[in-house]
Amino acid sequence: MSDNKSYVMWNNKGGVGKSTITFHIASIYAEENKDKDVIVVDMCPQANSSSMLMGGGVESESVLQELISKDEPQTIVGYITEATLNGNADINKYITSLSEINKNLSDNLFLISGDGNLELIAPLLSERAESTPLSASDNPWLNIYSIIRKLTQKRISADRPCVYFIDTNPSFSIYTQLAIVGADKLLVPINADDSSIFAISGLFNLMWGASVAHPIYDKYTFATKAKNHNLNLPQIGFLLGNRFTQKIGAAHAFKALSDKAIDKMYAEFMKNPDRFENRNNEIKSRDDFEREFSIELRDFNSAGVVAANQGLPLTKMAKHSYVVYGREIQVAKEQRDKCRDAMKDLVNRL
Repeated sequence: MSDNKSYVMWNNKGGVGKSTITFHIASIYAEENKDKDVIVVDMCPQANSSSMLMGGGVESESVLQELISKDEPQTIVGYITEATLNGNADINKYITSLSEINKNLSDNLFLISGDGNLELIAPLLSERAESTPLSASDNPWLNIYSIIRKLTQKRISADRPCVYFIDTNPSFSIYTQLAIVGADKLLVPINADDSSIFAISGLFNLMWGASVAHPIYDKYTFATKAKNHNLNLPQIGFLLGNRFTQKIGAAHAFKALSDKAIDKMYAEFMKNPDRFENRNNEIKSRDDFEREFSIELRDFNSAGVVAANQGLPLTKMAKHSYVVYGREIQVAKEQRDKCRDAMKDLVNRL
């Protein structure tokens, strides 16, 4: 049995920081776990986490286009295509060793790059998944939906376990569904706003089905098909409060919204605790739940701008100012230290 670990970063709301968190969590995890290979699988057509990992800015875009334009793309699209055609794919053909491109990253950090062509192959994947089985043992739907799950059970080298971090698109398209199925644990980033709170209900409905099934459409949903195929879904690992105002701790208005999101998650936990990762400590109250499942990250602010533009992890951000597209950006030491410490706390709790 594989002793790999795998985490998917997803919320069905855009702008919650999935790609930024993926970049920082993967880079810090790799730094602190040199005995493991850390692999980012970018399942978002926008490939933002790929860009950051490959050094950010214009330079990363040229590297990305080079990977995409190969006869056999060295991207997630290339991997999925081979796996679909052959039933399997060689992971080593599609990984990019990031330290060879971005000197700020550890040599045990790797990438299977994002690719805008995910949008183009999505209808083809759906068509294959829904094709008629050729025999009693043939299961086209399960074959397609297991592609990323089989990927995250693989190793680059036989003697080193892998830890996978999967970045996603907020849409619940088929490639996002494959990404979700591919992981053991689900990390849910949220902003301190009402739409993030509403999105929590959507997340549960999309993954596990609505509490009241629609009389006509329910049989077509991912949740129903996953249940019918006995497909294991990831357990929720953490609710990540992102982009909060924290000049004096979390500001009261933002903290109120954060509390509301935790309330909704706790209500879901009380109804279906099996959908959440097991904890060593018994959870008897809402406060217990918050302590075990909620982590408040710091607002990256200017540190986030610099990190995205230069592919610079928080642990390597030592200067007080950086030049981004000709403009000098100030990054206060206190800000970057608090951002780094919050991210390290998350890494240590995984």
